[in-house]
Amino acid sequence: MTNWINWTAPAALVMSVGSAHAVQYLSLAEAQRHAFPSATNFSVVQADRIWRAEAGGRVVGFFIFDRVIGKHLYIDYSVALDPSGRIRQVDILQYRESYGGEIRSPSWLAQFVGKTNSSQLQVGSDIRNISGATLSSHHVTEGVKRIMAIANRLK
Repeated sequence: MTNWINWTAPAALVMSVGSAHAVQYLSLAEAQRHAFPSATNFSVVQADRIWRAEAGGRVVGFFIFDRVIGKHLYIDYSVALDPSGRIRQVDILQYRESYGGEIRSPSWLAQFVGKTNSSQLQVGSDIRNISGATLSSHHVTEGVKRIMAIANRLK
């Protein structure tokens, strides 16, 4: 019986520690309010993914939820666009990896603000890499670039 515990206890510990690092920083509703504090309504454009932010009967922007893989686990993030399709804000909603959470840094996320569909959006060019979060940096950047490709259809 002791042998069984010696073999399974380390595996059980590793499994429990891995999931302890998942952190939800913002819910979808909180992220929407954070991105568009003046919005009085968020109407669905595409279920569970794209919303139109409205205030006083006019469109103030678009809120898009997406998910990319980090190194091993998903990263939930959002992109807020102004009505012209320019990035207003990028937020990390949930980060599940045990390392690389530096992509939540306000200075790293601020690099996306003001970018448009014609921006390069490439790590090592107009977006800095983060040592220790290389895959997360690349994958979030690629996800934002993918979102910008559909931004023109939202106007």
